[in-house]
Amino acid sequence: MKIEHLQGLISAPFTPFNSNGKLDVSLIPAYYTFLKRNGITGAFINGSTGEGVSITLQEKKTVAQAWADCSNHDADFKVMVFLGGTCLTDCIDLAKHAYEIGLYAVSLTAPFYFKPANVDMLAQACIEVGKSVPNMPFYYYHIPVLTGVNLPMFDLVQALDGKLPNFAGIKYTHEDFMDFQSCMSYENGKFDMLWGRDENMLSALVLGAKGAVGSTFNYAAPLYYDLIAAFNANDLVTARALQQKSINMIRLLGKYGGISVGKAYMKVVGLNLGEFRLPVKNMSPDQFELFKKDVESLNFEDFKSK
Repeated sequence: MKIEHLQGLISAPFTPFNSNGKLDVSLIPAYYTFLKRNGITGAFINGSTGEGVSITLQEKKTVAQAWADCSNHDADFKVMVFLGGTCLTDCIDLAKHAYEIGLYAVSLTAPFYFKPANVDMLAQACIEVGKSVPNMPFYYYHIPVLTGVNLPMFDLVQALDGKLPNFAGIKYTHEDFMDFQSCMSYENGKFDMLWGRDENMLSALVLGAKGAVGSTFNYAAPLYYDLIAAFNANDLVTARALQQKSINMIRLLGKYGGISVGKAYMKVVGLNLGEFRLPVKNMSPDQFELFKKDVESLNFEDFKSK
């Protein structure tokens, strides 16, 4: 399999729920159109932002089918599906479903209850799932802050090279730039390394990153495309200022409760995707009013997705 190196901003979409907390995939076509209008080049669905660990196996398939239907296998919009990690049999089931409906790629994270003891065990898990869809790109999803599995990805790349032919690369959501650069440099850049920390994008660009997957791309894509353009023009003063805007925006997630605040940002840009499921905390109506004032103070109108 020829490994494609993806470029641009790949959104990590939120999973839409109605006011009763039930899945509402009727919102996904408008969501897809919104992302396309803002230059987004793909979607990494059912991941952390998409509450993949909080929705059922059938709900994951329903979400995947909705994205497949509305994107209609758009060659300029790659839909990648997160499979999970704790039950490999379910992951294989989801991978086969993703292949059958024509999605672009699948991604697996480390099992995070019974954790792999070492890189070899993690590689075995990847191979077990990846070989079930041999004609589909397979990405590992490195996010140790949530999985608690922080093994060197450079070691995993070496362990999978030649043993999993459809291994395409890593969605790298961590701050170990030494490890990331080593993966980027491996075999002259053989594998696709997708950056996953929006607040550190400028540092990843310095190391050669061309593609990124992020939650804040849902509602602030223009900010990041301006950052990339400034970096490419060697205007580092502007690039640093734009990265700081990103950081200031992301700080509000911490102030108002964490990952669920992303859906509040989506309300501000005109897409009401509901709330997060338990045990994630959602903000109260009063907090939302305070949040909107804080967002306005960021001059959010100048760089939000529209």
